[in-house]
Parts: sequence; C-alpha cells; structure tokens
Amino acid sequence: MSASTFIDTSVFVYAVDVADPGKQKRAQDALARATGPTVSPQVMSEFFVVTTRKLATPLPPEEAEEMIEAMALLRCVPIDADLVRAAVGLGRRHRLSHWDALMVAAAQRGGCETLLTEDLADGAVYDSVRACNPFKPGQD
Repeated sequence: MSASTFIDTSVFVYAVDVADPGKQKRAQDALARATGPTVSPQVMSEFFVVTTRKLATPLPPEEAEEMIEAMALLRCVPIDADLVRAAVGLGRRHRLSHWDALMVAAAQRGGCETLLTEDLADGAVYDSVRACNPFKPGQD
C-alpha cells in the first residue's frame, strides 16, 4: 500500500469557506496535492455540521451533501469498536483529546503517514503518523 494522506475536517471546511480567501486557497492546494486522500465518517459528519451551521456564510445543506458524496468517493476508514479502543490508547499515550486520537487512529488504520490538520502540533509524530499543518507559513 502506498503512503496516503489523512485529511482532517478543517481542511475540507476551509476549502469551501469564503470568509478567509487565503486560507481557502491553502486548503484547496493541500487537497489537490494530497496523496491517496483518506477520510473517516467522523470527518464527513463534522464537515456537514460545521459547513451548514457554524460558518459565517453557511453552505446550503444540499451543497454540503454534494461535498459529502464527493468525500465518500475517497478512501474511507470505518469507525468500529476496535478503532475506538485504539483511539483511547493513543489519547492516553500522546495526551490527545479523544476526537483527535480517533482521527490519528483512523489515519494509522488507513496506512497514512501524514495527517493534514491544524489541530495538532505541526511535525509531531503520533506512533506512525506525522501531523502536518497546511496553514502554517512555509508549508507551500
């Protein structure tokens, strides 16, 4: 399996959020460069909620649903009891919130070496997954 990139919710959200055109372009560029983009149901669900309820200019639910359909075409790591247990252990070892640990666990299960996220320390390694903040200056 070739190395893939797990993409956190915020990257997808910023790609459609018109409030910050600079961040929007960085997110779109990061998505275009991602190798073997991988997601989980958590990412898809969070995207729908954030883009339809929390943005200054929310997406219409139908447009957000179209984006969910596009995400569903990517590699999607299912969440099951084993993944939740793995996340609990990861969270304890690395002192991560449960939701961040669930994302890292999904990235690991998906064979991803990189996790695109702004929520974890850029360059930090969590077992076999390296966090990369695509919004950090110099990440172009």
